[in-house]
Amino acid sequence: MEVKRAKITAVGHYLPEFRMTNFELEKIMDTSDEWIRTRTGIEERRILKDPEKATAFMGAEASKEALSKAGVDAKDVDLIILATVTPDYMFPASACLVQKMIGAEKAFAFDLSAACSGFLYALSTGAMYIEAGRAKKVLVIGSDKMSSILDYEDRTTSILFGDGAGAVLLEESTDGTGVIDQIHYTEGDVQCSLYQHAGGSRNPSTKETVENKQHYISQDGRTVFKKATMGMADVSLEIMEKNNLAPEDVAWLVPHQANLRIIDATANRMGLSSEKVMININKYGNTTAGTIPLCLYDWQDKLNFGDNLILAAFGGGFTWGAIYLKWGIK
Repeated sequence: MEVKRAKITAVGHYLPEFRMTNFELEKIMDTSDEWIRTRTGIEERRILKDPEKATAFMGAEASKEALSKAGVDAKDVDLIILATVTPDYMFPASACLVQKMIGAEKAFAFDLSAACSGFLYALSTGAMYIEAGRAKKVLVIGSDKMSSILDYEDRTTSILFGDGAGAVLLEESTDGTGVIDQIHYTEGDVQCSLYQHAGGSRNPSTKETVENKQHYISQDGRTVFKKATMGMADVSLEIMEKNNLAPEDVAWLVPHQANLRIIDATANRMGLSSEKVMININKYGNTTAGTIPLCLYDWQDKLNFGDNLILAAFGGGFTWGAIYLKWGIK
């Protein structure tokens, strides 16, 4: 029995114009360009300054570009999945806003929350809808306005993140390319090593939560770094071994852009040289669910039909995973 697969047929992106460099951060907090670069690999990040625009807007712009490249009308899209931890509202889902913004009137839409692993989880979910024959055209979006939950007096978090979005169009593959395999894990982080303390049902918004800055992102950096390094590296090697892939069989590692040291550790565990690793953290910082599709966008001209790609991410939750796909755009 032939297995139906989903493949990426187009990639779109959106990046705000404003570039916040490390030198800009030097002016507002106790840090330096050298300190940030040597510990993270980040030189600048994009910030969405317009208060009237947020996650849905960025996701919609990325989606429009992907659809335009594929020559697909938004009215033909069956499903929109938007991965984010910074939705425009608690509800409605930002994916519903994107659906309206792009005119995908026949699509149903929902958000998916898995922090920095969100795009991988969403890509797997979208692929399964196509594999099951329940959808023919699926938009998978990673979009986050991380600047909206950053305390720019906290150098442990605010130096890391930026705003941006990427989107891919999934369609059925008839040429053997597409999503081949996926591995996902979760380890419930009951200690909340990486989280937003207030705003949910457990700790609703109050005057006190705002005054105490509990709506900003908070993390235990050492714990998260250790977990992320092990998780991303191990699952990337696991999916290679599961599919009998040697290092020479892998054309590209497409890693979540959280920290250059984590990316290097993952590549080393897989036996890959730095020439096979997509890195743009220096330009954009950590855009959470947006990092992997933004990498695919930046590198699409270097990708060849049939290339073996390993996508890997680790995020709050804790969530992590890897996807093995064959590039299907000629």
